[in-house]
Amino acid sequence: MRRLLILEDGTIFEGDAFGADIDVTGEIVFNTGMTGYQESITDQSYNGQILTFTYPLIGNYGINRDDYESIQPTCKGVVVSENTRLASNWRNQMSLDTFLKAKNIPGISGIDTRALTKIIRQHGTMKATLTDRLNDSMDHLCDQLQATVLATNNIEQVSTKTPYPAPGVGKNIVLVDFGLKHSILREFSKRDCNVTVVPYNTTAKEILTLNPDGVMLSNGPGNPKDLSEALEMIRGIQGKIPIFGICMGHQLFSLANGAKTYKMTFGHRGFNHAVREIATGRIDFTSQNHGYAVERDTLPDCLIITHEEINDKSVEGVRHRDFPAFSVQFHPDAAPGPHDASYLFDEFLEMIEAYQADFAKR
Repeated sequence: MRRLLILEDGTIFEGDAFGADIDVTGEIVFNTGMTGYQESITDQSYNGQILTFTYPLIGNYGINRDDYESIQPTCKGVVVSENTRLASNWRNQMSLDTFLKAKNIPGISGIDTRALTKIIRQHGTMKATLTDRLNDSMDHLCDQLQATVLATNNIEQVSTKTPYPAPGVGKNIVLVDFGLKHSILREFSKRDCNVTVVPYNTTAKEILTLNPDGVMLSNGPGNPKDLSEALEMIRGIQGKIPIFGICMGHQLFSLANGAKTYKMTFGHRGFNHAVREIATGRIDFTSQNHGYAVERDTLPDCLIITHEEINDKSVEGVRHRDFPAFSVQFHPDAAPGPHDASYLFDEFLEMIEAYQADFAKR
């Protein structure tokens, strides 16, 4: 069966349908990773987006039980150059096509993803539609796309509705779920932490009542400016408990302290982004997935830039001058991607130890 991909600028691609047989509309973005398609599709930061893979061969090692970043993915659709018909891997449990059908996500293959990526890079991310209505008027389909208003409550859609534990015997960590990746939980599990995951709209008072040793602000989808309640929560706990933010958590932490964020032209989505730690000159290759960034010129005096992206010099990390709190734009949990920056979880726990030791002396 044939399927159409229609872009907001009027560009139309025709290819082969796979996955679910439904029409969808979302923001179209591209990911430059050579592997990790399962982790990317199940990453809740892609909520509401049609995900294009620039690597030409997708699905060749199938889907397995170990690489989920969430159980129920919420990306709108998947675009690939070639969808592998036969998956070969000892962990393989099902094909990509079978997986997308089970999750009600449509896909399209057999299109020139290089040409598509060039359009996105030139014009920026835009709305797009995946449809099987080849016999409909193209003008009508384009008009429908233009008229579609995309949802803005992305984090509300993906955050847990009730708190739940990830038990351990070490430090007590409250993890605020803005659309977290399971790999963050895995990193805390490796370090024997006792984690309590709470919804995105949990208040500062509710968090402090849990008596945590530290608070993690997770990754998540959408525009950070839509979460005013989260900014109030962050202001209410900083200075009282150590904080570590990742991706969306980094943007929210910066906003809460007076910085501004902006929408990038086409964002950073891939696993090869080189980031420099300013204090040491250390270079880490990092996993990234974000369409918004912190505006460097608006950072207040209380925030110090700790990391920057080598290519475009965007802000990749900040630390508070007065409080035990820091954040990074990239994913130190990787999954997929290089594990160069996983040491930041250790630095967070060391920060907690130092804060507790200092508090005991008071």
